Amino acid sequence: MVLPAALLHALWNISAKKAGGDSRFALITSLMILLLWAPVGMWVGWPDATSCSPWQATIIAVSALIHLVFFDTLLREYRFSDLTVVYPVARGNSPLLSSTGAVLALGEHMGPLGMAGVLGVAFGVFLIAGGPGLWRQARDLRHHPAQRQRLLTGVRYGTVTGALIACRTSVDGYAVKVMLISPIVLDYFGNALRLPFLLTAALRDPAGLRNAWRTQWRHALVVAAIIPLGYVLVLYAVQMAPLSCVAPAREVSMLFAALIGGKLLGEDERGWRLAGAACIAAGVVSLAVG
Repeated sequence: MVLPAALLHALWNISAKKAGGDSRFALITSLMILLLWAPVGMWVGWPDATSCSPWQATIIAVSALIHLVFFDTLLREYRFSDLTVVYPVARGNSPLLSSTGAVLALGEHMGPLGMAGVLGVAFGVFLIAGGPGLWRQARDLRHHPAQRQRLLTGVRYGTVTGALIACRTSVDGYAVKVMLISPIVLDYFGNALRLPFLLTAALRDPAGLRNAWRTQWRHALVVAAIIPLGYVLVLYAVQMAPLSCVAPAREVSMLFAALIGGKLLGEDERGWRLAGAACIAAGVVSLAVG
């Protein structure tokens, strides 16, 4: 389940990058998800949604809120720093934090081989995303305070983003694994709960919203068709396997993104990316065995 979900994750990320959208793109995508996946959400998810306890409903709302905060953080980091800085830091530390959260919050256990697998995945993601370039940038910008500050801001935002990814993963893992909330309910109705907040922000600029629709609806349609399927697969995987293994294994999407998208972060360091691919592959095998 994790492997096809990783491929879907790479595909929708590439489409979203091509769109170059903001909160209006997120609103359009969420509306399309609500419509496209209504047959599944209402037919499969509605009976479970109506029988949710108050505590389960609270967890769904918390999950929706974390997704919103995560997206808002992404928008801020794009304004104040570079994707080439934020992305490797965020994707590199989120597997470590997610696995740690699973061990502490869900009582999961990881042996030495599993821990080595997590480290291998995290380091591999960092290499594929061009992480070694951060050290060169920091060295080269010693005499350029403004640019160096932008780099450091990116590192901070990347750290926060990775923590939010881990928080989202841990909360959603708790929801489907401990609270036994249906993955379809969590994803579909969580999306519905986010819509009022996205709509409020987008309606402040109706002309911008109309322009976003004209120029980005095709990319939004691709993203809306792919996101729920990929994430629901991950949530079902979490129900069957330890979250501390599933969360790092999701970073296989970095391999697919590098293969499909070419220059993932605008850099062309094949040696580092091949080394990163080897680390991720070895890490996922260690997770499966350990």
